[in-house]
Amino acid sequence: MMDPIYENLIKIGMAVIAGGLIGAEREYQDKAAGFRTITLITIGSTLFTIFSISLDPGFTRTRVAANIVTGIGFLGAGAIVREGGRVGGLTTAATIWLSAALGMGIGAGELLFSTAATVITLIILLGFPYIEAIIDRRREARSYKVVMNVKDLKKPEKVGDALRECSLKVLEHHQAKSESAIIGTWKTIGTMKNQEKFVQLMIRDKDIKELDY
Repeated sequence: MMDPIYENLIKIGMAVIAGGLIGAEREYQDKAAGFRTITLITIGSTLFTIFSISLDPGFTRTRVAANIVTGIGFLGAGAIVREGGRVGGLTTAATIWLSAALGMGIGAGELLFSTAATVITLIILLGFPYIEAIIDRRREARSYKVVMNVKDLKKPEKVGDALRECSLKVLEHHQAKSESAIIGTWKTIGTMKNQEKFVQLMIRDKDIKELDY
């Protein structure tokens, strides 16, 4: 039977490798939680699990595991930010959460299963963006804010015609008017090619004072 000290050292080494591989991918993508953060989270979860096993055999293990999940949830929430009209950081937050789960698995001695989970995680992080890109090219949602010249009251209708001309489906439309401009917002869905076609039409339109999306 292997000495517990050597067994725990192997677990820590595996946590460094698993967390390092996942963290390297996040670092390459220039995310908030990168190489060091993900590695430390994995090692920390591994250590907490190892220590909980060596404590009293009562409910300590489950209490420690529950607190790891809760604590990592708060840490992951800090990685979620709002970027314009979109919410960013969700994948990084999920990666933080999953890295903690890998650390718990490694600490509990599920080395083979944790290795398989690490490989699957890397496949998702590295391979799935290509699938997402294919989906986005076929179906992309965008929200447009168009500021128009107040002198042309029919301009919002013309913008709507341009959206239909570009085969974009309008999900929501709101409109406001000030002394100097008409402000329209459209939430649309369509192919990336058609979205870009609409953007070019708005850029070339001299009556469009501002375009934001």
